[in-house]
Amino acid sequence: MKEQQEKSYSHILKYTGIFGGVQGIGILISLVRNKAMALILGAGGMGFNALLMSVQNFASQCTNLGISFGAVPRLSELYEQGDKDRLTYNIKVIRTWSVIAALLGFVFCVVVSPLMNDWSFDWGDHTLHYAFLGFAVAMAAVTGGETAVLKAQRQLGALAKIQLITSVLGVLLSVPIYYFFGHRGVAPAIVLLAFVAMLVTIAYSYRLQRLQLSFQRDCLKAGFDMLKLGVAFVLAAAVGSGAEMFIRSYLNIEGGLGDVGLYNAGYMITITYAGMVFSAMETDYFPRLSGVANDVKATNDTVNKQMEVSLLLLSPMLMALMVLLPVLIPIMFSYEFLSVIAMAQVAVLAMYFKVMTLPVAYITLARRRSLAYLILESSYFVVLVFSVAIGFHYADVYGAGLGIVVAHVFDYLMINFFAYFRYDYRCTWSLMGYAVVQLTIACVAYWVTCNADGMVYWMIEAALTLVSTAYSITILYQKTRLWEALKRKFI
Repeated sequence: MKEQQEKSYSHILKYTGIFGGVQGIGILISLVRNKAMALILGAGGMGFNALLMSVQNFASQCTNLGISFGAVPRLSELYEQGDKDRLTYNIKVIRTWSVIAALLGFVFCVVVSPLMNDWSFDWGDHTLHYAFLGFAVAMAAVTGGETAVLKAQRQLGALAKIQLITSVLGVLLSVPIYYFFGHRGVAPAIVLLAFVAMLVTIAYSYRLQRLQLSFQRDCLKAGFDMLKLGVAFVLAAAVGSGAEMFIRSYLNIEGGLGDVGLYNAGYMITITYAGMVFSAMETDYFPRLSGVANDVKATNDTVNKQMEVSLLLLSPMLMALMVLLPVLIPIMFSYEFLSVIAMAQVAVLAMYFKVMTLPVAYITLARRRSLAYLILESSYFVVLVFSVAIGFHYADVYGAGLGIVVAHVFDYLMINFFAYFRYDYRCTWSLMGYAVVQLTIACVAYWVTCNADGMVYWMIEAALTLVSTAYSITILYQKTRLWEALKRKFI
């Protein structure tokens, strides 16, 4: 029994490390692009880019039909069975629906572009910018379908290479555009990056399965079952994208593009970059959870183990991030962004609640309770919009950071109470203990950021970071064969 427990923890640690590492490489490379954008375009340019990206994400979520998520389980099942004929047919179905989603995305952007312009800007006419994003949305739909094909066939190496190549090309192609065209190059750069991602992805995907499309009735009908699984996930993501778009539009109207750029920088360095640890959730954790979704004991065991490993891995990283933000912000962006440090440091605390929420939230998806999942996610995003807007109104960008924390605390309480009463989910006392210890260390560290500076700041924060790291390593050492694996690899 103990050996099985160790294997389970080791599996989670291994795949969280693999997918988190892949995500981390892409993030590190993207730092170069963000730094160049900050130096060339300034906070206003980054704000403009953030607005356009939020609209692109919203349009994609509204029109991509959940293909990149919903197609994976079905294709994976056929791949495991070795049924090549049915696998080939279903890939053709998915690619056909990807083309339909691409057309929907393009038309959607063109139709709503005047509305987006009126909603997010009180100066100038940016309708053509929003309409132009239709090309990026269409290409992202195709990329999503091909990514599902690669995931289902366990092409993790190819997916890692795609992300790496796309990140490198993104820097090499976008930076000259920013330099020569300034703000006018923001929209073309977004479209160009989407085009590069699509080309690189299909280059790998078409090697496995040559391109086949069919718009016959039987083929289209076969896609409905695969699309159903992704509907709730997509609708929730669309609500989330809409919330982020509304927040950035509000900040632009209430403050200006500079405030949007500052908020986006703080959001990016905390919420997005910390998300590398969560990248294993969809690829590895969700399929495992789906397999035991109807077994309460197995579900609790799966959720708690995933949460333990994620919490113990993420906590020292969050500590280091909070401590080093005064150094990282000028390096990653420019001195123009120093005012975002306070916002980013308080927003780091939100990630402790997210790591205690996300694994539990997946239970609803695994049980295929699509309406419940949609209501829960929508409730969180409504609270996020109001808390960020109120926080910004009273305390500018720092208040927006406080709003992010408030929304994540609300989400943690809502999701865990719902799972407790609806699915009999029970958090273990040991997991709660780990969370209390790490969150206490983080709160002390945040208090130090507000009340100390100079050598005193660095000495205390370094000690707290070491304590958090040592605590996590000790627990992981007890639960996994981590030490033996490291010895085999490096000694």
